[in-house]
Amino acid sequence: MSGIAITTPFAPLALLAGLLLLFGKIWPSRPGLIATIGCTILYYLQWRISQTIPWGSGARALCWPLICLFVEVAALFDGAILLAILARPRDRSAEADRGEARLRRAWDEDATSLPPVDVFIATYNEPREVLEKTILGCLSLEWPDARVWVLDDGRRPWVRDLCVAKGAGYVNRPDNKGAKAGNINHGLTVTQAPFVAVFDADFVPRRDFLLRTMGFFDEERIGIVQVPHSFYNHDPMQTNLGLQQTMPDDQRFFFEAIMPGRDGWDAAFCCGSNSVTRRTLFESIGGGLPEGSITEDMLLTMASLRQGYVTRYLNEPLAFGLAPESTAAFFVQRQRWAQGAIQILYLKQGPLGPGLKLRHRLLFLPSAWITQGLQSVFMVLTPILFMLFNLAPMTGIDLQSVIHYVLPLIVAMMSGITLLAPGRYYPLAAQILSMFQTFRILPVALQTLFKPKGLVFKVTPKGSDAGGSPWESTILCGALLLIGVSFAGLMINASADRHIVSQMGLMPMVALWTMLNMFMLLLVAMMCLEKPRVRGEERFALRQGVTLLGGDGQMIRSDRGDISISGLGLEMDEPTDLRVGDRVEMVVPDVGLVRGFVRRAGRRIGVEFDFHSEEVRDRLIISLFTGSIEVNAHRPSASAAALAVVRRLWAADLSIAQGVPRLPDAAPVQEKLSAQTRIIAPSGLSDRLKGPLDWQEAPLSATA
Repeated sequence: MSGIAITTPFAPLALLAGLLLLFGKIWPSRPGLIATIGCTILYYLQWRISQTIPWGSGARALCWPLICLFVEVAALFDGAILLAILARPRDRSAEADRGEARLRRAWDEDATSLPPVDVFIATYNEPREVLEKTILGCLSLEWPDARVWVLDDGRRPWVRDLCVAKGAGYVNRPDNKGAKAGNINHGLTVTQAPFVAVFDADFVPRRDFLLRTMGFFDEERIGIVQVPHSFYNHDPMQTNLGLQQTMPDDQRFFFEAIMPGRDGWDAAFCCGSNSVTRRTLFESIGGGLPEGSITEDMLLTMASLRQGYVTRYLNEPLAFGLAPESTAAFFVQRQRWAQGAIQILYLKQGPLGPGLKLRHRLLFLPSAWITQGLQSVFMVLTPILFMLFNLAPMTGIDLQSVIHYVLPLIVAMMSGITLLAPGRYYPLAAQILSMFQTFRILPVALQTLFKPKGLVFKVTPKGSDAGGSPWESTILCGALLLIGVSFAGLMINASADRHIVSQMGLMPMVALWTMLNMFMLLLVAMMCLEKPRVRGEERFALRQGVTLLGGDGQMIRSDRGDISISGLGLEMDEPTDLRVGDRVEMVVPDVGLVRGFVRRAGRRIGVEFDFHSEEVRDRLIISLFTGSIEVNAHRPSASAAALAVVRRLWAADLSIAQGVPRLPDAAPVQEKLSAQTRIIAPSGLSDRLKGPLDWQEAPLSATA
């Protein structure tokens, strides 16, 4: 093999490029792409194991190369599972179309023929500005008998009063046993509809959510229907790097590529929100959600598989919520996910317990939480250790063997997955995010691996509670330190007199590797600087024209601008006579007459709303959040996204948010209802808010 590598170092790379072009563009073939990537992995591994490990040497010489090999093999194992997932994606939209048509016909003929649905909104400490959107959205669902229940684990009087005012049911319980799972299980004991839809407190469903999902339950084996988590705001990576308009949120790869692929293997799983579940499924597994893990949703799916039920995944944005609004909130969420995923390994209901098929055991293994972190750590530390301590991860390697074996593997994995998930996978952004997360996620995952019990469920802070430090100091210091050490290693080995590395022929390759790491670490450092979020509410581009009525009788109409719950901005062709402070009225489609004050004049008119009634504000919320929203909907090519990331270094914005409070160690003391169960039945949304609204207009899109 070494002789082949010397004589034809570029042959495997050329063959790989040809096959990727053939199966990715000329004759698109998913099996062909996966076979190409798989053969490249096997070709690399046979060389890596047989030629680069000093098997005849002592234990000391073997230690570091074997550790590096173990990390590589573990990462490639998870890569093989990913390829299996991407092998058979399913698009269920046509089934949803047929199901919706059947349901609408049945509704027209006899509304009572459609089963009741209990709609649960699980809440603990979310503020009013977050919770009220979800309540109004759920109350607006198109379904003859949708019973909306707010399950308030915070026992807050204002939540009870809000539910009564809007028409939602209210349920609380005496304690918080079992966290979110326990809250939902308590809700199951006081309700009785045959189907249960669950939403987190920040997710607002589209009006047609139930019409698009309930049709799947015509098949008796379907126990859960899950839809993606889509967001109407931008996540910390998009915001802190200024990539809101050039990069989708980081969860698109999971929800739009991985979950449809898992569905093809009947291994999609409940994601905690935006799902509908048969009540008989709950009854078959003991009456509710398993409470053994802080991520109850995945356990629910595995329990349902053991009872013969399947989770179906519909890849349509039918509910929109809040992505983490700060780096601190981001890590609260991701650390909980990592802890819960590792925790299930130790549970009888987990992937290693009895009653699951082999494919389900493999597809539910949470090893990626550890292997991705270890891969990022070794990618950064390996060249540093080589330059500073002459510690090589491989033996018998030169530039030609790198070109012959290593480079094809990198190209196959990154280009192949990009072709398998176009517009969903962005290699450079994925590596940067993985490196960013590793500082905080890997220690938590490893700690949970050895100490899985006693974990506390932490709710992701939302809205006004999602504050944090102006910068993520731990990761920032770590990234800058690694950049400094990498630079020192390059400088030391650049000198012929002081160099440490014995194989100087490898230094050009190592230097390129190190500079790539330094580039990504610089972007990681930029992500640590929390950018100011100057708007209290997300703005959406206007989808219909707005008419503005001035105090002197002038009438202005524009369909260019944006709107939020707090105000709107209109773009005009010519400056108007309006002045700051003028009182105006606006005719907003689907909402009616809205009053406000001019806060900005000229060609760009800014108006702050002054609602004359709560009903008008509710109609505006329903109009904005229960139709289609085009936030994070753009899907640039991988090369365009990578170019946008690179440009951030040339136009780096190093400003940080000022005056952002740190997350408190404990939630502030709030007035609580007494520790007893309360049940207030839902009365439904006021008929005055159910007016005929045109939901077929162009989708809303967030503005920068």
